Amino acid sequence: MVKRKLCEPLENRKGNLYFDGFSVVELAQKYDTPLYVLSEKRVRENYNRLYDAIVDKYKDVRIYYACKANTNLTLLKLLQSEGAYLDAVSPGEVFMGLSSGFTPDRILFTGISVRPDELKFLADLGVTINIDCQSELEHLLKIVVPSTISVRVNPEVGDGHHDHCITAGPNVKFGICDEEDILKVYADAKKARVEHFGIHMHIGSGISKIDSYVQAVKRFLDIAKRVHDELDITFDFIDLGGGFGVSYRPDDEPFDLSEFVSKVVSLFKSKVKAYKLGKPFLCVEPGRYLVCDAGILLTTVNMVKVTSHRKFVGVDSGFNTLIRPAMYGSYHHILVANKLNLKDSGIFDVVGPLCESGDVLAKDRELPPVVEGDVLAVLNAGAYGFSMSSQYNSRPRAAEVMMRQGKPVLIREREQFQDLLTSQRVALQGE
Repeated sequence: MVKRKLCEPLENRKGNLYFDGFSVVELAQKYDTPLYVLSEKRVRENYNRLYDAIVDKYKDVRIYYACKANTNLTLLKLLQSEGAYLDAVSPGEVFMGLSSGFTPDRILFTGISVRPDELKFLADLGVTINIDCQSELEHLLKIVVPSTISVRVNPEVGDGHHDHCITAGPNVKFGICDEEDILKVYADAKKARVEHFGIHMHIGSGISKIDSYVQAVKRFLDIAKRVHDELDITFDFIDLGGGFGVSYRPDDEPFDLSEFVSKVVSLFKSKVKAYKLGKPFLCVEPGRYLVCDAGILLTTVNMVKVTSHRKFVGVDSGFNTLIRPAMYGSYHHILVANKLNLKDSGIFDVVGPLCESGDVLAKDRELPPVVEGDVLAVLNAGAYGFSMSSQYNSRPRAAEVMMRQGKPVLIREREQFQDLLTSQRVALQGE
């Protein structure tokens, strides 16, 4: 097994795991488990590393946080304070953004199969809407003629860590592929007297290779040039989407930000100049990249079961708490928080408490001797952890803590059994 070299905010202190300078075992004791823990410092570092790298090559930059990764209000406020914009894919995410301090002019809504009443909600707020298809524009124009619209282009080049996470290409549901259809949407919007325009693409999530971006951006900007030349439309912003990958496995190569800047941002800058597209804002939409390695999930061992076939470590987190391993076959590195210096003693499956055979957080993992009561740390859990969690098997959702200047702050209370009754109404005949 490849050993993972611990990097901030993780730290090995005499065999015990610390997170942002605080013992994770003490966090588990103080707040119980399952428990999500986020590092404020790491989120800020991730945001500024990305912003500084891009702005060094192209000055007019907007970083839109793809908040589906994690919509905790404290996290949203943190990113808003750093100057981030917000990428929202549902009216609920728009609501969360507004509740955390984002103003409508700093929110871009990119939805699909959007209801007319949802469009009205967004239009009344003045949020910029990223049009996904012709009918969406038609529905919107019946409600209001917005001052700004963007159009989601499908450049027919997709990539991602799993088939479910590829968001461009000929067989996916997102965006508009055919160039004539793209031109028609822009022409209809201009005819309706829309005054300002953007153009958008998103090719997938969890991308590790830059070549896919380069290929997609080339076609994307060719389409932007055609819209500009044939319809005399100038873009206020050009959005390249997000999907920057992170290192989940110990031997994964990290997303090469310098290569992204040298190849993709440089390509963008040169094409914008060559195609005479003006001085649009360059927008990107990171989600996972900003918050994934800034979060861990703590879970307690309930049982160690050895059979003639397998060795199981049963914990109090299942796919109700972290669904990625069950849904995508995703790998999350797992550490026994108080036994970092012990040698591995066997190969185990780490399983949850749900009544499902698929409730497995990790298979065939080499771990040191594990006993009931040990605390395991599931790494890279800041993205798509709590945001995809559920009350399946009627299990209340986990608490969340943020580390701030070396001290833990509770940012979401643990749900209780009573919370399972929220919004329910009993309706039986005769009662």
